[in-house]
Amino acid sequence: MVDTPGEQAEDSAAALDDAASTLMDVWSRAHNAADVPVPSAQLRALFVLERGPVNISHLAGTLGALVSSASRLCDRLEAAGLLTRDPGRDRREVTVRLSPEGQALLDRLRLRRRADLTRVLAAMPAPARAALLWGLAEFHDAASRRDGEDGSVSMLV
Repeated sequence: MVDTPGEQAEDSAAALDDAASTLMDVWSRAHNAADVPVPSAQLRALFVLERGPVNISHLAGTLGALVSSASRLCDRLEAAGLLTRDPGRDRREVTVRLSPEGQALLDRLRLRRRADLTRVLAAMPAPARAALLWGLAEFHDAASRRDGEDGSVSMLV
């Protein structure tokens, strides 16, 4: 039997799903270390804030959360010293941003992730590493292309 392009894509998707699961395990080890003071939902918020200050409504939308939930999450992050609130023109418009401590936490996690990834990549043959990086760059480009005339993007970049 000859594989059709659709079957090849399905087989590739299954292999990618398995590889992505392993990659996420390696990537998340740094986040689950004993010295990380916040759970993953709060880390997600810090990663959003790393891109720049936002209001709580925008943060909630990015996280797929209710504004009230995002506000409580920010309360906890502020109490931990990982973000700061900047009052806006009125009491309803509050901007949140990473504090220096929050940025230091994300920098520390990034270094750990890269060290873990370096160990795995170093165990791979050089041609396999090159093929992986090329393939991931192509995957990123394909996933980042605009889907249609409405300007939607197929994934968050």
